[in-house]
Amino acid sequence: MKPLIEFTDRGLFCPPAGIYVDPWKPVDKAVITHAHSDHARWGMKHYLAHQQSETILRLRLGQDISLETLPYSESINVGGVSISLHPAAHIYGSSQVRLEYKGQIWVVSGDYKLEDDGFSGSFEPVRCHSFITESTFGLPIYSWKPQPEVMKEIHEWWQSNQSQNKASLLIAYSLGKSQRIIHQLDRSIGPVYLHGAVANINHALIAGGAKLPNLPKLDSSIPKDEFHKALIIAPSSALNSSWANRFRPFSTGIASGWMMVRGAKRRRAADRGFVLSDHADWLGLNQAVKATGAESVYVTHGFTSVFSRWLTEQGLNACEVETLYDGESVEMNETVDQENDS
Repeated sequence: MKPLIEFTDRGLFCPPAGIYVDPWKPVDKAVITHAHSDHARWGMKHYLAHQQSETILRLRLGQDISLETLPYSESINVGGVSISLHPAAHIYGSSQVRLEYKGQIWVVSGDYKLEDDGFSGSFEPVRCHSFITESTFGLPIYSWKPQPEVMKEIHEWWQSNQSQNKASLLIAYSLGKSQRIIHQLDRSIGPVYLHGAVANINHALIAGGAKLPNLPKLDSSIPKDEFHKALIIAPSSALNSSWANRFRPFSTGIASGWMMVRGAKRRRAADRGFVLSDHADWLGLNQAVKATGAESVYVTHGFTSVFSRWLTEQGLNACEVETLYDGESVEMNETVDQENDS
């Protein structure tokens, strides 16, 4: 029996349905796991995604894209293939794609994490025969603290900066990490302002029904003496920029899984690193794979060789697959285009 998913130069292709999952070249029909730019690209004739992703996909790809949306667990039939979306907990609206055809069940996970961050939903293991998994943090050194501990570190850093009359500039990916932090912030500590890119994402999410505080975008009307009390959330494009100079003196913090790596904070010229990732750590990756019951596992972006070799040693049929997904590396080099508005 032929595999239900083929790995092509355009992306992950399901021949019976004539549909691609997260393709990186223009195709007729695409299922999108989530709205990050390495998974949701411009140029597809028709998109299918979770309903919570609609406003962000239209913000990033254009209001007039041909887009069909589904709630979680509701299936549609395309060419005899039953397709449904299931929670991935990576960001708001992120999904795993389940495809079933003539007794074969495949799941394309996209990006995912197992910790419920209180905003992006809870990861749902989906039983299948073949599982396509990321491996962004597929090394045993990556082990995440519970989110409340990381948020406590962020709050204490913010309060310490206030005592030194410094602004707190927190670098976080504009879609996903920023909203997760905003949702958990103790806003009684002081004012919170958003870089335009983050504010635009927030407004789109709120318009789509997300429960987020409508925080102010930072602009020239805000008195400078407010900054030394404030937490300012911005994407990595703000690091070492003229945009950030208006807040001096300030302390810079970065929220990313890469902050676990010795020297990452120094290379980014940050004062503090907070280990907070929207991807599964080593334990989470292993738990997710085991929970699927999959006989075959295909390992995409990240530490593919290490993780696939480890899974093979555990008795699974595992192999590496070359794709054009970036994982959390995109967070450390984020560029903002149509969302960029300081």
